[in-house]
Amino acid sequence: MSDATVTVELPGGERREVTASEGTILRDALLAAGLSPHGRYARRVNCGGRGLCATCGVRLAEPPDPDHWHDDLADRFGYPRLSCQLRVRDGTTVKLLDKRVWGERLSDGE
Repeated sequence: MSDATVTVELPGGERREVTASEGTILRDALLAAGLSPHGRYARRVNCGGRGLCATCGVRLAEPPDPDHWHDDLADRFGYPRLSCQLRVRDGTTVKLLDKRVWGERLSDGE
């Protein structure tokens, strides 16, 4: 596998670049880089990447087509995508959200 670079925008606007093998689970790549996609109350208690708790939501500049039930609903209703269900792709830009547990919904037109 080749390496991929992901640009991560932190709450507050700071940007960092994370390098991981292409196809790695995004949640795992973020955690390995010391960046948590989880809300502050879910950093210690979460489903461990099984796609059940919805606490690892991130925003993507160009999200791929959903292939998980939660991501399908997220696209439909404007919620963040689950980083545990996304694979690292080179050139991806990810925004980590300032959240307590879950991410906020975007209203129509945002």
